[in-house]
Order: sequence, then structure tokens, then C-alpha cells
Amino acid sequence: MTAAAAAGTPWRDISIETGTGAVPARLYGRRAGRGHVPLVLHLHGGAFIGGTPECGAFIAALLAEAGAVVVSADYPLAIDHPFPFALTAALGVLTALAGRRAALAGRGAPLYVAGEEAGGNLAAGLAMMARDQKSPVLAGQILVSPMLDPCLGTASIREAEAGACGCKYADGWQAYLGSPQAADHPYAAPLAARRLKGLPPALVVSAEDCLLRDDSVRYAAALDAAGVPAEMNLLPAPTEWPDALAHPLDALPADAATVQSRSACPPQWAGALRAMFARFFETTGRARPVASPSVP
Repeated sequence: MTAAAAAGTPWRDISIETGTGAVPARLYGRRAGRGHVPLVLHLHGGAFIGGTPECGAFIAALLAEAGAVVVSADYPLAIDHPFPFALTAALGVLTALAGRRAALAGRGAPLYVAGEEAGGNLAAGLAMMARDQKSPVLAGQILVSPMLDPCLGTASIREAEAGACGCKYADGWQAYLGSPQAADHPYAAPLAARRLKGLPPALVVSAEDCLLRDDSVRYAAALDAAGVPAEMNLLPAPTEWPDALAHPLDALPADAATVQSRSACPPQWAGALRAMFARFFETTGRARPVASPSVP
């Protein structure tokens, strides 16, 4: 049983046609009745070198339970495809979703990007690309403990005794960047960005015991300083983030009774995270977004 199935959220496999080919994805949630609901492109974690939409199933399900139609894309991993392959593929999916929003989520549906860990990095990079290209227009970005700084020198990284060679985050950054020059590119390392003005509103969430905590706090502060509406939420420990963000219900034995028992008692942070998503959709999706202003 998958995390999404255990959580009771319907999903199905789909394929998104882009200008460079088809991208496998999962579709969560549905629009009930008339009107529109938020449409979210979700990107899973895995430190750029691992992960699948299955690993992102729980977060995608929470986004759907918060009222959205969610497309969780299976982007190319950095082991074989360093920056900017994953970002380019994700932009193709985002552009395709913008063109299909009426069929998927209703005419005028607000469009969002969301991701956790490495997927949060890609979501932040996509928000910058969409701003710079002035298309597609985003209503918001949702970043859950995003990987934003390849330096891996923050206090939260040191507290977790991570960041050294052999750490999956260090290895993931090395594979994703491909060359040292990419570490200065704002699309690859959003905390290196000097132009944040004009980005869509952001919901940034991390946890007290998350090794990526400081990246989240610093980025939310930088967005706020640039005049971008940014809501920073820090969940209390223990959460076991960021590892617990990946299919927390799937690590159980394949026993129906055990799964049913666990699904009745989701992680303590699940309800709070779902409520944050729902509130963010409510506050940012009331009016159809207008084109982002030009950024000098």
C-alpha cells in the first residue's frame, strides 16, 4: 500500500506532454462541481540523486487534502542529468499544466509550485524562471525544508553532523551542480540569488530538528527583505525531517491491519502541515494572479 492510498487520497498515473517529450507523473485529487481549485506542480525529495513520485506521495496527498489538484512529476535525477536538466524538465511540465489548467482544475485555477528537500530547491528555481520569463504566472510557491545552499555550513547542518563528504546531501549537491560555477547560479542555489523581487508569495516550512532548517529560515527572511510575501513556519521537534517527509507510511510491514492502524494515526505534524497548505491556498488564490512586474 502506498502512502497516498493509506492516507485515503485518490491518485492515478498520467503522462505530461512537454516540448521535449513526455514526463511521467501522478495526479492527486479532483475538482468537485463547478468553479476552480488550486493546481499544484509537486516535486519530490531525494537529495537530487534519489527519490520518485512514490517518495513524495505523502506530501502530495496532503496538498490534495488541502483542496488542490496536484501533479507530482518524475523529474530526471542528477546522477545522469546534472543542472539544469531537472529544472528544464520541470518547467516543461509547469508550462503544460498552465495550458491544461481548465481541464485539470477549472478555468482560472491558480497555479502553484511545491516541493520538499531537493524538490523544494526545484520549486524555488521554477518560481524564479517563471518570473524571469513572465510565464507561466504563479499564485505561490510552497517550500518544505528545501535544499537551497550547497555550502552546507549552517548550524542546523552541523548539529546533525551532516554536510561532510559521503553525506547524501553533499553527494547530491555535487552531482546536481556538476561544476563549481553552477553553485553561483540562482536557479541552482536560490540562496545565492541577488534578485528576489517579483517572486510569487511563498509558504516556507521546516522543523526544529530538521538539518535543512536554517536554509528555510534564511530564504524566508531574504524573500521578506525583497518585498515578497513570505510565511515562515517552524514545526516543533521531533519530526525526523527531512527523512520523514518521504513516504512515512510506507515503511510498515505489508500487513493490512498494521497499515490501517498506522493510517489512523498519521505523523503528528501532518495535520498542521495540511492546515498551512489550505490557509496558503485560501489567502493567495482568491484573485487570479496578474503578470509579474519586470525586475531590473
